[in-house]
Amino acid sequence: MENPFSSTQQKTIREQQLSDERVNVFMRQVYVTMSLGLLITALTAWFVAGSAALSSLFLSGGILTWIVMFAPLGLVFFLAARINKMSFQAASTTFAIYSLVNGISFATIFMVYPFATISKVFFITAGTFGAMALVGLTTKIDLSKMGSILYMALIGLIIAMVANFFMQSGTMDYIISCAGVLIFCGLTAYDNQMLLNVARQAAPGTETTNKIALMGALNLYLDFINLFLFLLRFFGGGDD
Repeated sequence: MENPFSSTQQKTIREQQLSDERVNVFMRQVYVTMSLGLLITALTAWFVAGSAALSSLFLSGGILTWIVMFAPLGLVFFLAARINKMSFQAASTTFAIYSLVNGISFATIFMVYPFATISKVFFITAGTFGAMALVGLTTKIDLSKMGSILYMALIGLIIAMVANFFMQSGTMDYIISCAGVLIFCGLTAYDNQMLLNVARQAAPGTETTNKIALMGALNLYLDFINLFLFLLRFFGGGDD
């Protein structure tokens, strides 16, 4: 005679396995998309920086320079506002274009900093990002309340950066760099926990879930890029 308790146990185990697999598929999709975006950005920046013709075309101070500077911000707002009305393919294409244009604007990094410095900071960023992502994915502490605090701190950081653009204070620049690193470390942990919570409830393979994963990848992409830029300011200050 079948043991009903054993059958119930087996059903619970199967459900947990299916839930874990669903989470793994979703998070893998998020991280693959984020990684592809970072790869497009890095290769584009390296290629444009190494081409005198492209550097002159996009970074010489003309109208294209201004387009390259402000287009990424416009594309982020466009994608966030229109994601529900776009197809997943269109949204993915927009994300790829955003990563490409971002790469053009980041080409100046290869002109200002030695490749050794960029490589060092990239690996520091990857390690830091990975550690904070692990915290977000494994901690039992609810980080949801931390999100609003971090975003308010981010607004304050932007205001401080604008003010220091006119003040040109080295001390303030150091403080801004440290604050930026801390804020984006916190946002990395927060975003990963939020995505984990979404993954546990998302229906796998649907258009809506794919779009949510894409926006999650965009958030993590922005966390990584900004963490890299602030660490570059912090560690590469002597090289500029």
